[in-house]
Amino acid sequence: MQTRKLGNSDMHITPVGFGAWAIGGAGYDFGWGPQEDTDSVAAIHRALELGANWIDTAAVYGIGRSEQVVARALKEWKGARPYVFTKCAMRWDAKGSITKVHKADSIRQECEDSLRRLQVEVIDLYQIHWPPEDNGPSLEESWQAMADLQKQGKVRWIGVSNHDVPQLKRLEKIAPVTSLQPPYSILRRRIEAEILPHCEQNNIGVIVYSPMLSGLLTGAMTRERAENLPADDWRRNNPEFREPKLSKNLELVERLRAVGKRYGRSPSEVAIAWVLRLPAVTGAIVGARNAKQAEGVMHAGELKLTPQDLAEIEGTASAIAAR
Repeated sequence: MQTRKLGNSDMHITPVGFGAWAIGGAGYDFGWGPQEDTDSVAAIHRALELGANWIDTAAVYGIGRSEQVVARALKEWKGARPYVFTKCAMRWDAKGSITKVHKADSIRQECEDSLRRLQVEVIDLYQIHWPPEDNGPSLEESWQAMADLQKQGKVRWIGVSNHDVPQLKRLEKIAPVTSLQPPYSILRRRIEAEILPHCEQNNIGVIVYSPMLSGLLTGAMTRERAENLPADDWRRNNPEFREPKLSKNLELVERLRAVGKRYGRSPSEVAIAWVLRLPAVTGAIVGARNAKQAEGVMHAGELKLTPQDLAEIEGTASAIAAR
C-alpha cells in the first residue's frame, strides 16, 4: 500500500487504518454488542497482513478492553510493528457511564493507563477524544498536558478528535496539532466547508472516522438487521439506522453497490474510496470485527473513483437528502 505523511509528523500512514472501536464490545454507553476477542485479534492480524500500518483505538472503547485486545494482537503479531494511535479525555464509572474530563492530572493518568494496557513504552499518536462540553479553559489545560507528555517522551505526536476550527486555533497557540480526527462520510460532509481547508493550510493531518457510517454503508446492513440490533448496540438508537432515514440510506447503498460492481468492489470500499478522494484527507479509519470483514475493506484506498462515479454517488445522496 502507498502511504501519506500525517501532518507535521514523521509518520507515513496507509490510506486505510484499522479502527478498534467495535472490538471493545459491549458493557458501556457506546458499546457495539457482544464481541469475541479471538475474532478481534484475527481482524487486526488480517488488516496488517493486507498492508495497513496503523491502528486507532481509545481508552474508552470497551472501557479499556479495546486497548488490551490491541496489545494482545500486537504481542502475537510477527510482522512489522504498526503505529498505535489512542485517545483520552473520556472517563468512565463502575456502571460504564462516560464523562468528558479535561483536567491535566486526569490526562496524565490516562496516558499511564493506556501505556500499561497497550504494553508499549510510547504512544505514536495521542489524541483528545472530544473537546470540553463548555468549550472553556480546560480546552487549553488539556492540550498543555498533551504537549508536556510529548516533551516527556510518553507520546510521539499529539492530535485531537471532533474539534472545530476555532478550537484548533486556540490549541495551535500552545503546541502544533499533528492531526484531527473528524467524522466524514457521504452522509456527513460538514468538514468540507471550513475544517478541511484549515487543516490543509496548516499542515494538520486528517484521519476520518465512520466513512461507512458505523456499518450502515457496507452493503451488509439490511432493514431487518437494523431493526434487530442487540439492545446493547449504541446504533440501535441512532436516527440513521431508523425510519424515515434508514430507507433513504439503504437506497444510497444500492447506488454504491452499482458503482462498485464496475470495479468488482463492495459498497463499503466505494464509501471509503469516496472519503479518500480529497488530498486533505490523509487516511480513513475502518473498523472490522472479524478477519472476513477486514479482508473486504483494507484495500479500498487503491480504488480511484472517476468524476462520473462521484457525480453518480453525490447526485443520489443529494436527491435522497432533498426528499
